[in-house]
Amino acid sequence: MTNPQESSLQEPRRLTCSRCGTEFGCDLSGNCWCAEETAKLPIPIEGEDCLCRECLRKAAAEARSPDGMQA
Repeated sequence: MTNPQESSLQEPRRLTCSRCGTEFGCDLSGNCWCAEETAKLPIPIEGEDCLCRECLRKAAAEARSPDGMQA
């Protein structure tokens, strides 16, 4: 029999940023680094998966600027 606590522990999944190709980890338990970010974007954008920290911050800055361009 499997210990329920052991089966609920998952390794962070390895992702590649949809925009720059940087590899990073995503903890599906809700402890992902992105939960610490103040920017909350509707991700994924069509055709994209998660973004790395740098690209998420850049996308958030672009979304905040009035003309949609990076500030």
